Amino acid sequence: MSSNRRRFIAGAGAVAGASIAGFPAVVTGQQPAKWRMQTLWSAAEITHKAFEDLCTRVGKATNGRLEIQPFAAGAVVGVFETLDAVQAGVLQGQATAPVYFTGKDAGFSMLGDLNFGYQHPWQADAFYYYKGGLDLLREAYARFNAHCVGVTWWGIESIVSKRAIRNMADFKGVKFRSPQGISAEILTKLGAAIVVLPGGEVYSSLDKGVVDAADWGTVSMNQRMGFHDIAKYPTMFTHSMPCQDFTVNAAAWKALSADVQQIVSSCVREWSIDQVQRVAVDDVRVLGELKGKGVTLTTWDPEELRKLRALAQQVWADWAKKSPLAKRAYDAQTAWLRDLGVLA
Repeated sequence: MSSNRRRFIAGAGAVAGASIAGFPAVVTGQQPAKWRMQTLWSAAEITHKAFEDLCTRVGKATNGRLEIQPFAAGAVVGVFETLDAVQAGVLQGQATAPVYFTGKDAGFSMLGDLNFGYQHPWQADAFYYYKGGLDLLREAYARFNAHCVGVTWWGIESIVSKRAIRNMADFKGVKFRSPQGISAEILTKLGAAIVVLPGGEVYSSLDKGVVDAADWGTVSMNQRMGFHDIAKYPTMFTHSMPCQDFTVNAAAWKALSADVQQIVSSCVREWSIDQVQRVAVDDVRVLGELKGKGVTLTTWDPEELRKLRALAQQVWADWAKKSPLAKRAYDAQTAWLRDLGVLA
């Protein structure tokens, strides 16, 4: 285990141990608030279960004063429509990927997934909770009558492909499923043909040849989706580590008492650590299972990866020009990455 991961887990223990202790005394007799929140995950995904557990913890910690009903992806509205639903009050909240709202402001992409930037979840976590990232995301959502309580991650994603992708040249001509934003622009510069699809259509699209490769989730998530049955060349490198938010209707948030807000914030911070660790443990399990099953794990030479990061930096800089928020997100994150030694 790396020293970075040991530090991250040690910090997780400290957060989890302190999260519930110190809550104010419960005030009884209040009418319970009831929220409906939709995630970006299928009901079978481990990350959706982590969110369900978060909702249960909130209910218990508030002594029933806030009840959150979790919905899987698409159960109430489409996965790209949750922010509109939160703004309108159709949903009281969402637990989804900010990159889905790139069309509303380029800053959502810059904050949601700085492709080829962070090397470990703890680095992104530190940016959000200690280097101003959460304030920037809250500013982005405030325009849409929404308040971001906190964020989490689902770890380092793995590309699934029907042919090996070992270097930059191998992307040329690949029909690639990718969300809109920085990732799609980088892949386009590499010569890939971008196809935007909901997650639920990735398997059939791979199977029918609509796409040759896909950016969806971590290795364990991709395994659960059955992708390795038809796309036997997962590429393991730190190309994508998307953020997932816990964002609620601003009026619904303001309607909560101060102590309930504090409880929710603490539970969300615990969730931010819990989800990352659940997925990391599951990824280790799946990597062991894939050995000997005809699946070829592809890794990149460090020098080739350095060249790709240099290309990504050019795209980041171009993206920063798209909105004032994107520029501030770019400046803050590149400064932090230089402090980390990831960027020169």
